[in-house]
Amino acid sequence: MSVRKVLLAVFCFAAAAGPAVAGQAVATDRLQSVGKLIENSSAAKKIDASGNAEAQKVRQQARDLYQQAVAASKAGNEAEEKRLLGEASRTMFQAVRLVEIPKSLVDKHQRDYQDRLASVTALLEAHDRIKQEKGAVADDKGELHRIVEAKLAEAEALKAQQKYMEGRAVLDQAYAAAKVAIEQLRGGDTLVRSLNFASKEEEYHYELDRNDTHRMLVEVLLAEKMQNSQGVKKMVDKFMGKATDIRKTAEQQAASGEFEAAVRSLEDSTKEIVRAIRSAGIYIPG
Repeated sequence: MSVRKVLLAVFCFAAAAGPAVAGQAVATDRLQSVGKLIENSSAAKKIDASGNAEAQKVRQQARDLYQQAVAASKAGNEAEEKRLLGEASRTMFQAVRLVEIPKSLVDKHQRDYQDRLASVTALLEAHDRIKQEKGAVADDKGELHRIVEAKLAEAEALKAQQKYMEGRAVLDQAYAAAKVAIEQLRGGDTLVRSLNFASKEEEYHYELDRNDTHRMLVEVLLAEKMQNSQGVKKMVDKFMGKATDIRKTAEQQAASGEFEAAVRSLEDSTKEIVRAIRSAGIYIPG
């Protein structure tokens, strides 16, 4: 029998009894029903078997709410008991939903995570190879490289909790930092000019991706600085606002087929993003 049917039976029984007896029966059975839901139900067993850390965490929140409800019941606070039991039930169902994600979707999240991890790893290997080619000191990794490694550790910790989507988002940040780190080694814009594009449209899409990468880097590098300093935030917002306006111009030019002009506009937009990052005290080329 489902939890909802159990609760319905309890309420029907209580209604058939006298008011005082009914109130006591409802309170007692309600506590027992929610307690069973959290500890002994098929839903509880499903969470135990899943090994899903996030679901277990949410279930613990349901347990805490239940214990508060028990305390409210002992204190004779029926209204508070009822409210807390409702919250405990809803929280428990939330925990169950976390382990009922279709396996196909879980597999997709895992694949997406692994694919992005492979991309970041490849960029780090390229970064180290380019450093050797340029005769740079191997141990002198630079700020961006250290950020990438920190983000990789953060992503792996999320993966260990089966939070693949959250881990993938962190890997995206690592990817952005790694790409700009390579550009830094190659001398910023020199790298772009050394590439051969089949058309201006192809170059436009390259510059669009480069602009997106730098935008993501702002979040990776400056989020904490902007939160802690209104002065930094104001300066960064100023440059980012200008970068956004120029990018809109580039998109309009591309829509009209003016890809050569759009490439120049995107380059200018990315330069404004670089200025935003530099304004916060972090040097990157551009």
